[in-house]
Amino acid sequence: MPHNAGCLCGAVRITIDADPLAARMCWCRLCQYLGGGSATVNVCFPTDHVATTGEVRWHDSVADSGNAMKRGFCPTCGTPLFSMAESRPHLTFIRAGALDNSSLIGPQAEIWTDAAPDWAHHDPDLPHYPAQIPPVA
Repeated sequence: MPHNAGCLCGAVRITIDADPLAARMCWCRLCQYLGGGSATVNVCFPTDHVATTGEVRWHDSVADSGNAMKRGFCPTCGTPLFSMAESRPHLTFIRAGALDNSSLIGPQAEIWTDAAPDWAHHDPDLPHYPAQIPPVA
């Protein structure tokens, strides 16, 4: 610790002074948009341990689960960085690809597998869930 993350162009930098709480691979339709067609891998950290420098632009949406979401990205290079559910402001999900050490933690489960495209490859060593599972904390 600390863990660091950021965008492709370097305009946004993130410092996290806590270990990850969990990581999940998400196949919901919104994550497929964010992942360019594939799933996203999202690493959960306590919000009060995440500090950001640089401008982050936010997009509000409603997830397939019905949760109101805020998704943060770099307005310069477009790198997806964050997801936050308004119902769980104490948790911040950072895209695994934004972490400087993208091997920090791998997915512990695949969620929203029923929304995955037919060509999706699912890791047989992970538990699979057809939709949303209970929150991390």
